[in-house]
Amino acid sequence: MARHRNVRNRSYSDDYDFDDVYGHSVEEDSCLSPSDAAQWMYDRSRNQQAIANFLDNHDDIQEESEDLPEPSHPTLERRESMDLRGLNLNEDDEAKLMSCLDELRNVLGDTISDNILVQSVLKHKFNYNKALDEILNSKSNQEEKPKLEPVIQPPPLVIEPIKVPVATTPKVIATKVEPNKAAVIKGFKIDDGKPNSCPQSPRDQSPATRDRTPSRLDQADDNKVMLKIIKENKSDPNVQFQNERGSEKEHLYIVVIGHVDAGKSTLMGRLLCELGEVSQRTLHKYEQESKKIGKQSFMYAWVLDETGEERVRGITMDVGRAQFETKTKKVIILDAPGHADFIPNMITGAGQADVALLVVDATRGEFESGFELGGQTREHALLVRSLGVNQLAVAVNKLDTTNWSQERFDEITKKLKTFLKQAGFKDSDVTFVPCSGLTGENLVKDSTEPELLKWYKGPCLLDVIDKFNVPQRPVSKPLRMSINDIFKGTGSGFCVAGRIENGVINKGDKVLVCPTKEMAEVRGLSINDLASNVAFAGDQVSVTLSAVEMQNVSVGYVLSDPIQQVPVSSRFEARLVVFNVKVPITKGFPVLIHHQSLVESASIVKLKALLNKSTGEVLKKKPRCLGNNSVAVVDIEVCRPICIERYKDVKELGRVMLRVAGVTIAAGLVTDIFTS
Repeated sequence: MARHRNVRNRSYSDDYDFDDVYGHSVEEDSCLSPSDAAQWMYDRSRNQQAIANFLDNHDDIQEESEDLPEPSHPTLERRESMDLRGLNLNEDDEAKLMSCLDELRNVLGDTISDNILVQSVLKHKFNYNKALDEILNSKSNQEEKPKLEPVIQPPPLVIEPIKVPVATTPKVIATKVEPNKAAVIKGFKIDDGKPNSCPQSPRDQSPATRDRTPSRLDQADDNKVMLKIIKENKSDPNVQFQNERGSEKEHLYIVVIGHVDAGKSTLMGRLLCELGEVSQRTLHKYEQESKKIGKQSFMYAWVLDETGEERVRGITMDVGRAQFETKTKKVIILDAPGHADFIPNMITGAGQADVALLVVDATRGEFESGFELGGQTREHALLVRSLGVNQLAVAVNKLDTTNWSQERFDEITKKLKTFLKQAGFKDSDVTFVPCSGLTGENLVKDSTEPELLKWYKGPCLLDVIDKFNVPQRPVSKPLRMSINDIFKGTGSGFCVAGRIENGVINKGDKVLVCPTKEMAEVRGLSINDLASNVAFAGDQVSVTLSAVEMQNVSVGYVLSDPIQQVPVSSRFEARLVVFNVKVPITKGFPVLIHHQSLVESASIVKLKALLNKSTGEVLKKKPRCLGNNSVAVVDIEVCRPICIERYKDVKELGRVMLRVAGVTIAAGLVTDIFTS
């Protein structure tokens, strides 16, 4: 109690010498008498009497819509005032609807009411092009018969609430809208004694506006033509692709694969130096640094192996990138790691490539160790073929160690031809080139080595790359971009990097981040470190996103078209080709599924049928297990939903790889997707 008494008796005047004390109100300095305080007391009876007197003096109350101030943010208020609950739409349909409305607003502006836009979009089942055609046609029909009548002051506006009946199908209430006018009051109907007429605002009734009416009608005709031109350019991505890339060299992405220590990085580094893509100053720097650590032969490999750990260990660990130009193509190199520990990185690189360059070591014993079971030469070739690469160049490297022996070259090509044919490559799509990455022989120029010229008259490696066919780019299909990297950009927002599998992406576009289905906006684009306004299918691009949190995006996600969305599912049917497995695959077999850059735990939940490897005929239904080199139809269930497509719809997103304990056991094509 003594402590409490001390607190009560304590004087605070010494502690607070200033006037402004926290929690001390100005009104507390003066005291109000009871009579003065009464005026601040609330009296219910007095308030009711004041309301009654006000109503007696104002019998006729009318709302004047023309005196309402214009909203400061019309787009925001329009979105907030939209009530979609009566339309019975799910989240996906609402996202589609809002995306269509944004696209229509970008073209039409605010000349058409939301109700008409919503009615048109729902009528055409979220088809933006059909909805825009219908609105433009109806707008042109109204403008064909303009009538210039004297403006008559409308009678007082009577607003009656509409009773919307509950129905199974959504109904959209719309009123007739004249050009350059929008008079829609949501939830009310307007009755002014004239059918199909809208009240005019004071601005519309002004003499200046009446004088400008004919010119507005003429301008509307010009706008109609302009809108049609914009629509045609926007709805035809092939025209946009031709305008942007028609005069440029074709882009070709090539992945460099092969067994560890086959000389992949050295070969491509020397190729870049021969083409002048690496300055002499940089090359001299690499030479001096490699001498210090006793690895002078690695100086060319350092052109692509840029990290300190890669240089110290002398192996490629991540996918290196570089580019050069041939006579007809702009080639982007994807230098994949060859070590078995980095196969997932190699799959990521191969999934982004159009063609492949397989590098083998011609040295005695080295080729055999990479080609036999357990070597990466076989596994890499199988992986790239399973990932859709069907054009292959084989660089028989380090042939100078055998004194350019023709017998050694023929021995290697004979073994590889047999294996590659079994893997699914056609003989016409495979080319063999003898070369040496360290000496630069037969890389960018025809060989001058006498021992090689005795028996080889074929093209150099650069000419072989230049003759590759560039795959057809599916720019007209819905947008699909797989994300393989996420990083913080220099400006606002963050960046995601990946390959555009389908469609076109423009700066300012709205995209859907799947499988979370969050809407994002494209703030910027960069192709090969160069800023761009548009990117097409086949491009490796960095996209700066906004309106979505960085922690809500992961590697393996897909940027999708908001209207034609990528399917999201945790279970699908696939046609598998089983490689060499130590344990037969049975029902419930756990695996790691590789889908583009995504790595996810999964299990084989159902074995449906065993197929003939060559004809595809069903040999046995519901087999108990799958052995080596078998082909089967199975159901696969992933631990969480992923973005996946059927192979016949989008080939790049319809392929999967199955791995167990660091070994690839099967590759498959998605044949069906089960929606939950």
